[in-house]
Amino acid sequence: MWPYHPELLATPVPRYTSYPTAAEFGPLPPDAYRTALEDVQGDVSLYLHIPFCEQICFYCGCNTGVAARRHRLESYLAALESEIALVASLLPGATRVRRVSFGGGSPNALSADEFLRLNEILAHHLRLADPVLSTEIDPRTMTAEWALALGQLGITRASLGVQTFAPHCQQAIGRIQPEELIVRTVDALRAAGVTSLNFDLMYGLPGQTRDDLADTLQRTRVLGADRVALFGYAHVPHVVPRQKAVDARAMPNVAERFAMAAQGYEYLCTHGYVPVGFDHFARAGGDPLAHAASAGTVHRNFQGFTDDDAPVLIGLGASAISSFPHLLMQNEKNSGRYRMVLSQGMLAPERGIVRSAADQERARVIEQLLCSGHARLSPALRAEVSGRLCAFTVRGLASLDGEWLTIAAEGLPYARTIAALFDPYRNTGQARFSTAV
Repeated sequence: MWPYHPELLATPVPRYTSYPTAAEFGPLPPDAYRTALEDVQGDVSLYLHIPFCEQICFYCGCNTGVAARRHRLESYLAALESEIALVASLLPGATRVRRVSFGGGSPNALSADEFLRLNEILAHHLRLADPVLSTEIDPRTMTAEWALALGQLGITRASLGVQTFAPHCQQAIGRIQPEELIVRTVDALRAAGVTSLNFDLMYGLPGQTRDDLADTLQRTRVLGADRVALFGYAHVPHVVPRQKAVDARAMPNVAERFAMAAQGYEYLCTHGYVPVGFDHFARAGGDPLAHAASAGTVHRNFQGFTDDDAPVLIGLGASAISSFPHLLMQNEKNSGRYRMVLSQGMLAPERGIVRSAADQERARVIEQLLCSGHARLSPALRAEVSGRLCAFTVRGLASLDGEWLTIAAEGLPYARTIAALFDPYRNTGQARFSTAV
């Protein structure tokens, strides 16, 4: 279905959940974050990061640690409460929170009571305007108490780290979770009122075959996942040291990874899912992300593809990233230093970047290309990239018609590579990124 041009995929590129990417973050001007909070207008979304898991998977590139020491987890929650109160005190009084997302790590590394308490703190300090609530869930630590808490809070969206149903692949990446465990978790989430359930899946895993992927996709569909994120495993042990435990010799080669990505796309698109980009999917007819994809209103932020159109996303917790039209910033990554900063009554940003007008223009183009497959280019941007676009246009992967750049259906797997043409930072630090497919 997709033409394979390995020379066009040879250069590692970012996933572009922001532009500029976090790889370009550096020192911020004093009070840049404080001023951005004080100047917020309209609705905002929140992301709360819980950097703890009961078990750490070999492949995971998230900022997380083992939730073994209760006092460390409790002191982290105290710091998070302080940050919530501080940020809330700086936001204009009319600011409404329309979405709240919990991620990690694994939010269910907390006890159900701790999670309920965290939501009470949010409601106490912030103006919650009937927000859409979502959370990530580790099926290995899902409990009946957590299901009750989700129902009590009215959480309607959840994301499960499934990755694969193949036992030998689970063993290879350090994430062993039998199918029965996934089934019980799905049943508990549905009973708790979750109406939009996402499965995170992976291809390109050690020892994984196309039959393994086909089996995982079929089980995902049968279990009724409303959304599917089908990621290529990003093996960057020089950036994520825990990945050294993954046997890279057993991983599929680049050509096989490409074939797996195409296999997943074809299967899901012919079994009731609407594509969002080339590696995300939403069930047709019911899921809000599918509606957004059909309407051309999908956006992209640090959580990936979303139907959230809020111009401001405020990240809370260690390593959490906030996004404003003119500013991107990331909290202190180390949870110990994060706790220390908050204990001193200070905001937690450690690095970021002020986005110039040119940055914002390029961010718009990159987001439109990844979300809808086309973007309007200014004369300057067109002149800048037209020569490098030829490698894609002559192969029928993209077209440049007047001021519009359009990625063809055959060019979907090259979307990130095409988007990278608009990123002048991409010529440095390529080792930080993974292959495009």
